[in-house]
Amino acid sequence: MADPISVDEHLARILDTVTPLAPLPQPLAEALGQAVAEDVTATISLPGFDNSAMDGYAVHRADLAGATAEAPVTLPVVGEISAGRSHHLALSPGTATKIMTGAPVPQGADAVVPYEWTDRGVARVRVEGQPSQGQHIRRAGEDVAAGERVIAAGTVLGPRQIGLLAGVGRATVLIRPRPRVVVISTGTELREPGTPLGRDSIYDANSHLLAAAARRAGAVVYRVGVVPDDPRQFAETLEDQLVRADLVVTSGGVSQGDYDVVKETLSGLGSVWFGPVAMQPGKPQGFGLVGDDRIPIFTLPGNPVSSYVSFETFVLPALRKMMGKTPHTRPVRRARLTEPISSAVGRRQFLRGHYELGLDGPTVRPVGGVGSHLLGDLAAANALIVVAEETAALAAGDRVAVLALDEEF
Repeated sequence: MADPISVDEHLARILDTVTPLAPLPQPLAEALGQAVAEDVTATISLPGFDNSAMDGYAVHRADLAGATAEAPVTLPVVGEISAGRSHHLALSPGTATKIMTGAPVPQGADAVVPYEWTDRGVARVRVEGQPSQGQHIRRAGEDVAAGERVIAAGTVLGPRQIGLLAGVGRATVLIRPRPRVVVISTGTELREPGTPLGRDSIYDANSHLLAAAARRAGAVVYRVGVVPDDPRQFAETLEDQLVRADLVVTSGGVSQGDYDVVKETLSGLGSVWFGPVAMQPGKPQGFGLVGDDRIPIFTLPGNPVSSYVSFETFVLPALRKMMGKTPHTRPVRRARLTEPISSAVGRRQFLRGHYELGLDGPTVRPVGGVGSHLLGDLAAANALIVVAEETAALAAGDRVAVLALDEEF
């Protein structure tokens, strides 16, 4: 068997191979959570015109000099302006205009007096204070100026950014689409959940696990389900699925056994690498390009914990690069270890853990054993504790690297 390559070397090879998907214009309703593939420049200002921040009266503040509750000033009311129902108006000195929030301030007015300072008069209004210059007026362009860059390329659109795009009049935006991911499980022993089990069969957890992980990463997912250990059937299934795939993920069939159909089928293509990676769990890995369109394929090990850790370590960064999202890899947090742990030198260890933000800072508690079949422990964890290749043991209280699995980034 070949010597293992490092986790970093395998990931670098993957990221050098995978390219971002070509951007497409999308309506705002379809753009949430996607990375913008253009700099967006505002073609209008926000606000687009001087408008009132309050319900009240537009005035010339000089007309209200000395106004107090004890010595109010009374002005004639010459009109009313409401939002969306106004025409261009000018305000003469010595008069006031009733104005609603969001309505354009008439030419000449330099302040808005809120209702609370007045008797809310209709023909004449009594005002009990002098506003400051520009009080309660939202000036044109004070939020966004026309020609200003409002969204930078690479920004992942959240609700606030979608609102800003709509506010400056953009109905569509150029984004990188969600990758179409095909997920295939291999193994004659596998059964679909909800069907009867034989004496030597197990339920297919992997395809559901990987499909959910890919969907959470932002992909459009096609879960093919179980393919038995038959090279011809696997090859036919893969060929059928490539027409709708931007990326393929398989689990199982990549070790050194007699029925490792994924490795047997793809090795002859010469475009898929198989070999050991210096990590635990997840040592047997495969990656390459298949089909006329050279679709990236990840062949992950069959044990569920190995499969999931491999997805987090290699597939997730590839998906994020395809979508134009940065960083490609999940951010590494530091936490205080609550219990001692040991690790095999020469391999990067990924241990399940429970990460918690406490009053004394973040801590992480190891969860369960190291077995790559322990699906219950994986479900109970919310983090992976990452132990470096050169580290044999860590004591309680040591600070360790942690991947917070439920953290959005």
